[in-house]
Amino acid sequence: MPGIESEPLKFAYWVPNVSGGLVTSDIEQRTDWGYEYNRDLAVLAENSGFEYALSQVRYTASYGAAYQHESTGFSLALLLATQRLKVIAAIHPGLWHPGVLAKFIASADVISGGRAAVNVVSGWFKDEFTNLGEAWLEHDERYRRSEEFIRVLKELWTSDHAEFNGDFYRIHDFDIKPKPVGRPHPEIFQGGNSTAARKLAGRVSDWYFSNGKDFDGFSEQVSEVRGYAVENDHSVRFGLNGFLIARETDSEAKAVLREIVEKANTDAVEGFRNAVKQAGSSTSDKKGMWADSEFKDLVQYNDGFRTGLIGTPEQIADQAIEYKTRGANLLLLGFLHYLEDVEHFGKHVLPVIRAKEADLERGAATPEPLVTSAP
Repeated sequence: MPGIESEPLKFAYWVPNVSGGLVTSDIEQRTDWGYEYNRDLAVLAENSGFEYALSQVRYTASYGAAYQHESTGFSLALLLATQRLKVIAAIHPGLWHPGVLAKFIASADVISGGRAAVNVVSGWFKDEFTNLGEAWLEHDERYRRSEEFIRVLKELWTSDHAEFNGDFYRIHDFDIKPKPVGRPHPEIFQGGNSTAARKLAGRVSDWYFSNGKDFDGFSEQVSEVRGYAVENDHSVRFGLNGFLIARETDSEAKAVLREIVEKANTDAVEGFRNAVKQAGSSTSDKKGMWADSEFKDLVQYNDGFRTGLIGTPEQIADQAIEYKTRGANLLLLGFLHYLEDVEHFGKHVLPVIRAKEADLERGAATPEPLVTSAP
């Protein structure tokens, strides 16, 4: 199939550094937000085929998340506990100065041998800003600030005499040493479904994260972001969020999904829905994150059910390969019971995905018709 990238699909997992698990539901989640659990999980994950982990950013109790570890410090701890895993720290412009973050990530990158990365989150949770006394900008202004933030990071990481003069940040003859190990700089991830987010990715980001999407929804995003990237002589890779439920049978997996939704914490889900309205449906073209999310989608707060990674290992592998053919370079996964599910993924799902990737490389995506003898 033309256009399919030859490199293997990459996998990341959401770090459960926030209490409440990855679904806002009262279903049992054998997952813990503490450091010891996450340290063991990170080691297991890198030995189970994961290349990246994404530490969540949440600063205060909200929507089922009573406790939370700060993302950058937690990411550094996970880097020190692992050997190969790249750890992405989610951060908020407006609560960080880019020069301070650039220094922190440079040190983390040197300490870890080039494995630190950032996910620039423009912000959806108004109370985290206003309750700290910080300004809450209008939607597109948040993305404009994020673009300046990313440009400052790159300038500080690559120049000995950094200069930047913008509306939000001004840097003059500033030098950070040591520089990061990663070249040309630590990887910069960015999410958001709105037009402002897509244009941002097409100008400056290394990776564009999509909320959970069906095939057509994801293809539409990839096409539009690639178009913006071409206009700006820029290249960007694509990550897609998905909540993975792998069981021996399709009916078992679907039953788990039903139980998650049936046991949803209604108050927490509705509170989250109200909080993200400004980030989604308030955008002028209705392309924002969560703009068309239903209640059951929001039980997994990044629409992870919509990606459809639910079923048998074979079914999940077919789904993953289809997303790869549509432009996905990475799948960002959440799980119900992290230690068990990550190990199961590495043993039973990933080998099937790799086998199907090999078939694609051999041009065998479409099986040859069976030839049977005449009776």
